[in-house]
Amino acid sequence: MGKAMPHGGGGAAPPRAPEGDGLETVAELAQLRARIAAWRRAGLRIGFVATMGALHEGHLSLVRKAHALADRVVVSIFLNPLQFAPSEDFASYPRDEAGDCAKLRAVGAHLVYLPSAEQMYPEGFATRVAVGGLSEGLCGRTRPQFFSGVATVVLKLFNQVRPDVSVFGEKDFQQLKVIERMVRDLDLDIEIVGAPIVRERDGLAMSSRNAYLSASERAIAPELYRTIRELAQEIAHGAAIDEAIGAGRKRLSALGFVVDYLEVRDSESLRPLTQLGSGEARVFVAATLGRTRLIDNVAIVRESQ
Repeated sequence: MGKAMPHGGGGAAPPRAPEGDGLETVAELAQLRARIAAWRRAGLRIGFVATMGALHEGHLSLVRKAHALADRVVVSIFLNPLQFAPSEDFASYPRDEAGDCAKLRAVGAHLVYLPSAEQMYPEGFATRVAVGGLSEGLCGRTRPQFFSGVATVVLKLFNQVRPDVSVFGEKDFQQLKVIERMVRDLDLDIEIVGAPIVRERDGLAMSSRNAYLSASERAIAPELYRTIRELAQEIAHGAAIDEAIGAGRKRLSALGFVVDYLEVRDSESLRPLTQLGSGEARVFVAATLGRTRLIDNVAIVRESQ
């Protein structure tokens, strides 16, 4: 997407205001809007990172990237009930508000927005946002409520924070594409920036849900990344996609993963691929290990690229 200019126009970067005394926390929308309005009057560019809490280094990398792109960084912490099915882990999802705020203070976030569910979805709330096409398949097939819940809460947060730029991680690659499409389709004046996946030293993609893994499961979990990385390399060197995917599924199943999907898709349209074309492609996977659902993806890099 094109780079959005700060509100108020003009090509020159606005002067940075003096840093405050530390991290500010607000829970009420009126407080948030008052702070945003003051920053706007000072000509500051605002960055935004939306999270559900239980922050790890992957989240913090998004905050650092937003810090490099904006003068002030707002981080929301809101465990969004709309993106969980009744059978999913909303009640048990990790929560650590005090720890999250300490981590955000350490990486230089300026404001944490902590709205309540009652504020986000007051009695009588009846509006849902649906992004067709990109929301279908992959995680959208087995979690049909998920992307509507994501799009609804992100649009609400965008309207509340009114950022110039917002950063999302590529681990949730389908989510990133859904949000990019929503922003384009609804003419939102927001630059969406994707940030690379942050991994543990053994390759496991960082996720708040990794805390669910037992010690034995944690030892196996990095095989998910190793498998898709090897698949991407094989396909890049000419292996047939269907054969490589079939072998990958067998390998993961033998290791104890219950595979939801393992697919090659176009990186922009998310269209399923049976052979590589001229565009960029990625291997996508979702699999459950024990009670933990893990997702990951990796680009297929051909020698000519």
